[in-house]
Amino acid sequence: MSETTGLRADCARCVGLCCVAPAFAASADFAQDKPAGRPCPQLRADSRCGIHDELRERGYPGCVVFDCFGAGQRVSQVTYPGRDWRDDPATAAGMFAAFAVARPLHELLWYLTEALTLTPGGPLRDQLRAARDATDALTAGTPEELTSVDVDAHRSRVNPLLSAASEAARAGTGGADRRGAMLLGANLRGTNLVGANLRGACLVGADLRGADLRRADVTGVDLRGADLRGADLSRTLFLHQSQLEAARGDRRTGVPPTLRHPRHWTGLTVTPVRPTTPAR
Repeated sequence: MSETTGLRADCARCVGLCCVAPAFAASADFAQDKPAGRPCPQLRADSRCGIHDELRERGYPGCVVFDCFGAGQRVSQVTYPGRDWRDDPATAAGMFAAFAVARPLHELLWYLTEALTLTPGGPLRDQLRAARDATDALTAGTPEELTSVDVDAHRSRVNPLLSAASEAARAGTGGADRRGAMLLGANLRGTNLVGANLRGACLVGADLRGADLRRADVTGVDLRGADLRGADLSRTLFLHQSQLEAARGDRRTGVPPTLRHPRHWTGLTVTPVRPTTPAR
């Protein structure tokens, strides 16, 4: 598996697992209830979303910000190669259970891969590499082996390494420790958050306009509805695309070169002016 491409969702190589396996409830994120194991009404027979380009407008922003980190194609192409959950109930139950384990493991793989890019050669990098290889090996097991993995126990072994990589990358910044902080709707406009430890913080609806988040650790930060217009996230640590998709921003928002400005951010699209036909 490529260390980068294998951790990006490739819906063309998946059988729509994220549209079937999880449950979701009618809310601001989803337009209707859907029990676990039941296909979303928008899922087509070819395993593609029938309203993919209109998800936000149709009341499904939760789908836009969901990221399987490549677990969908891993289960579809490796764990159950050539099989589909539509084939029989046993296949469906097995695939859904495997996806529920593979998805958090792939998320850990993504974080470990990011940590490796931040960490120079030495003992910590060797430990991160070993942890990444061990995690990758867990995702490559048989369906029975995969579903028997204790994800929480494995995560507890990996997290100290990720924390150590974060501390080393933020060394010398003097950033504040705001781990797990409840900053719902907080006014942080123009705040210097360089090197801050924001792991697990809730920044839902926070005003971060013009804030400086370079070298801040945003592992697990909830940025739904946060206003990032003009903020500098160009060197933010452990920032992934789904966090940007959940927030608001504009052209002035600095993002890492490996990520992109979401299409729904303001000032990113220009409506073409149609030439008028002269009156005759």
